[in-house]
Amino acid sequence: MLDRVADRRRKFRARIGANPTLDLAYRITVGVVGLIVLAVGILAIPYPGPGWLIVFAGLGILASEFEWAHRLLKFARQHYDRFMAWFSRQSIVVKAAGALLTTVIVLLTLWLLGTFSLVGGWFGLDWGWLERPF
Repeated sequence: MLDRVADRRRKFRARIGANPTLDLAYRITVGVVGLIVLAVGILAIPYPGPGWLIVFAGLGILASEFEWAHRLLKFARQHYDRFMAWFSRQSIVVKAAGALLTTVIVLLTLWLLGTFSLVGGWFGLDWGWLERPF
């Protein structure tokens, strides 16, 4: 089944590649979409959830058209796997520090976005420290 999908993609890409204008438009579109997905993934990395998955998806989109992105994707995967293997071997203290750092980043983001003052307002809490700094 995967071979059929890959074959259909190759045929589709060959038809587009036959027209230089369409080929350029396709490559630009893939580049823009891939960069947007990659940027969203990079922003999502410090938060709980699929940040790295989104980064790899963005690089995968870019790698479908650009050799440099293919090399970068391979490099990023190797280093991510190596880091996660290292992190899984660490003590509970290091793992707890990672969880604490993630929690601090999430809470800081929520505070800077004004979420605490918004939710506090629902309950009549007008505490000054809930307000965002700007």
